[in-house]
Amino acid sequence: MDLEVSPALTIPSSELGWRFSRSSGPGGQHVNTSDSRVELSWSVSGSAALSDDQRLLLLTRLGRRLIAGVITVTVSQERSQLRNREIALAKLADLVTEGLAPEPARRRATKPTRGSNRRRLAAKEQRAATKRQRKRPSAE
Repeated sequence: MDLEVSPALTIPSSELGWRFSRSSGPGGQHVNTSDSRVELSWSVSGSAALSDDQRLLLLTRLGRRLIAGVITVTVSQERSQLRNREIALAKLADLVTEGLAPEPARRRATKPTRGSNRRRLAAKEQRAATKRQRKRPSAE
């Protein structure tokens, strides 16, 4: 089953590597006999599904998560191996989507308006007056 990351990008199932192992956590006696923990790996550097620009973008953005150009997602949340497989596929798709997303527009620094400055100072003055009212009257 191929992994559709976006309408423009589909990772073929032949490029996905699966490993299964015993999971810790709940499951009773069943947990000692079933391999429900899932490891899904995909080679970003060797993938034919990516263009050169996409590959470079993913390698730079996901650099800390990659080991020798391979990204690995591990899931052991559910007792069912099938459910863990589905979660792993969704996590990988989210990671790749996030890695390929365009950069957000840079924030342009602006000065506060004169009106907002006046309102801020008026609020400060009002607050100070309220606190002055709470003081004990001085014995003069």
